[in-house]
Amino acid sequence: MKLRIGALVLFASLAGCETMPDIQKADTIISGGMVFDGSGEAGTVNHIAIRDGAILYIGPDAGSRYSATNIVDASGLIIAPGFIDPHTHAGSDLASDSAERRANLPFAFQGVTTVVVGNDGGGKPDIADLASAARANGIGTNSAYLVGFGPVREAVLGTENRAPSPDELAKMEDLTRAAMCEGAWGFSAGLYYVPQSYSQTDEVIALAKIAGEAGGYYDTHIRDESTYNVTVTGALAEALEIGRRADLPVHIAHIKALGPAVWGHSAKMIAMIEEAQAAGQRVTADQYPWEASGTRISNALVPRGALEGGLPALRQRLNDPEQLKAIRAGMMDAVERRGGSDRLLITGQLAGSNAPVGKTLEELGASMQLAPVDAAIEVLREGDARLASFNMNPDDIAAFAKQDWVVTGSDGSNGHPRKYGSFPKAYRDLVKGDARMDLARFIRRSSGKTADIIGLKQRGYLKVGYHADVLVFDPASFAPNADYSAPRELSSGVQHLYVNGVPVITDGTYTGALPGQPLLKETQC
Repeated sequence: MKLRIGALVLFASLAGCETMPDIQKADTIISGGMVFDGSGEAGTVNHIAIRDGAILYIGPDAGSRYSATNIVDASGLIIAPGFIDPHTHAGSDLASDSAERRANLPFAFQGVTTVVVGNDGGGKPDIADLASAARANGIGTNSAYLVGFGPVREAVLGTENRAPSPDELAKMEDLTRAAMCEGAWGFSAGLYYVPQSYSQTDEVIALAKIAGEAGGYYDTHIRDESTYNVTVTGALAEALEIGRRADLPVHIAHIKALGPAVWGHSAKMIAMIEEAQAAGQRVTADQYPWEASGTRISNALVPRGALEGGLPALRQRLNDPEQLKAIRAGMMDAVERRGGSDRLLITGQLAGSNAPVGKTLEELGASMQLAPVDAAIEVLREGDARLASFNMNPDDIAAFAKQDWVVTGSDGSNGHPRKYGSFPKAYRDLVKGDARMDLARFIRRSSGKTADIIGLKQRGYLKVGYHADVLVFDPASFAPNADYSAPRELSSGVQHLYVNGVPVITDGTYTGALPGQPLLKETQC
């Protein structure tokens, strides 16, 4: 005879009652799903018990060992470690006065339980203050922090286009060291962006060394992803040199070959990275699964030198006929480099701009009876605009995606569907699409592998004693709903999501909880 009372199963026999093990309390039991632990091993049908924010048990028939008030039947569903996004722009949402923004739902509904912020060299060095605010106000997902080259350089040099003096470089090193001591996981750079683009390689190496000494890594939006200055392969060579000379791991952000001039260069880039790995370097990358990058008119089209001093200084230059002529010529080259004005879609308004969302630059020019580049200049006179730039080749995307040193990332920012749909789109493309990637491998490249790259402890895997960041999703319905015309649509298919053992999504609905934690690197400072 078999009786079920809640999660407790009692067995009796005709010969008498058998001795049963002590029943322990758990907060949640997830039963009957296909469990993938993040290691890349094949999944097994198992149960998971969670208590006090940690994984208590993984194995068969948890109901005979534990009682719980929250019991989830995951039959037919996938149970995985919560996904980890190594490259986001979620920092402003997590620091917002709005609890809805701090919930970080665009990422949670993709199955993401931890985001990295401070990428592209944008990370503020006051890590302790960011962490304190996150604890005090509550955040929906965990957050790990990078110290960014941009704020460090601007704190000492402003936006000046020059090299630092020895004393100024020492101040920048002190800021970087303090941020690492406060718990940053690494040093990020966006050498394409002003004022970081004004730096020489040795300046970056000096700061990366500080991160390396604290056990951190170098996360880089390389200096050129196309043919803007040193070319994409030249920029990759610089990144590898920085890692080699600063003696720390290198992580290439949103790896790509941007624009027709460098389509096909993925083969050479892969060979360069594998040669560095064979020589003993630790080199990894992340990738988002979209053919369009996301940026803004000023970053995509305006020559770097014309941006010294920011948009106000640019507008002054645009009022000077001689400077305008040079800037316009540079912008025309950039439009061509990105494949033409019909491949540049306006997705958002910035800095007071009234640019029409949903029009290409070519369409905007036609509506204004101007050449597309002149229409872009008129936008910059009043503000700026977000762009989706359709400039990547599917063969390059596929070539990078195959590499076992590439992990899933979103580069999630407003105005682009990648903020809301990168992980489910990668699943659709790689697992369900022509790539036919094994599901276990996809889950590893979205969880455990990423945790290893960052250095996160007791996260990224489903193991007893690890933090209970757990994703339960429907393999049939896990899919993005966001696209370029509607980039703010939440993804489908996440049935349950636990962050530090607390339900954030239950039966596909947000619970209102804010259980995320700031994750800080332990350092000896």
